[in-house]
Amino acid sequence: MSNNSLVSISDFSKDEILELLEDARRFEENPNQNLLSGKVVATLFFEPSTRTRLSFETAINRLGGRVIGFSDASTSSSSKGETLHDTIMMVSNYADLIIMRHYLEGAARYASEFSPVPIINAGDGANQHPSQTMLDLYSMYKTQGTLDNLTITMVGDLKYGRTVHSLLMAMYYFKPRFNFVACEELKMPVEYKIFCEKHGIEYHEYTDFSADVINETDILYMTRVQRERFTDLMEYERVKNLYTLRNSMLEGSKDNLRILHPLPRVNEIAYDVDKNPKAYYFKQAQNGLYARQAIICKVLGIK
Repeated sequence: MSNNSLVSISDFSKDEILELLEDARRFEENPNQNLLSGKVVATLFFEPSTRTRLSFETAINRLGGRVIGFSDASTSSSSKGETLHDTIMMVSNYADLIIMRHYLEGAARYASEFSPVPIINAGDGANQHPSQTMLDLYSMYKTQGTLDNLTITMVGDLKYGRTVHSLLMAMYYFKPRFNFVACEELKMPVEYKIFCEKHGIEYHEYTDFSADVINETDILYMTRVQRERFTDLMEYERVKNLYTLRNSMLEGSKDNLRILHPLPRVNEIAYDVDKNPKAYYFKQAQNGLYARQAIICKVLGIK
């Protein structure tokens, strides 16, 4: 990691990822620890968030720290024209760590290059979402008992979905096999397919969300088609309902299959799936607390 910031999941080595998974397990056993006493953490959310912001703030509170910041950029001086540079420099006077979500790709990397305090990227546009990746990895490890040699099927918005981009990059340490299920407009970007080819990762692309694909899958990663990423709402309306997982589609699936989703969902997972024991997305969100506690302590150098 550069300057102790977490901007991309590639800032962590394989050993650091495994160490964080073990730390998350310990925090799940005992989430209330006074490790951030005297620390102030700023959460700057220039883009709306529920789970990420609340789980980060819960993590800080359960570790004994204090939270400052904003959840709506319109209430900050950025609405008056203040630059991101000046906002970061100002907030760094008050906080030991800045957790930032921004609508522009690369914003977190830019901030980390001059910030006097560490930056944690809580999502930058369609680029990266490394803390989500850590909770995804923890969820996969808990349910599968391993991260090695898993078949992972990613469905929906693979073009703008920063969670699938981060997860793909993290999994190259563990020899996965990927299925990419998306329409032509939302296919996995070419740079991530080149990444797979460079690292010898097997992948297959489909436009049909078929039983054959589901039945060979260990981790089924559903994603929401993100209206906020579209400049053409007609295009969004055309693709938003192409892939919906229903309970009947899981009849032939493997016993170890688990369904993940970064949430919020719209209509890509039918409500009849919720009662299936293979549905794991709400527990996955809970795992975000423990993974983010581990990340916060990591970037602050707290054992």
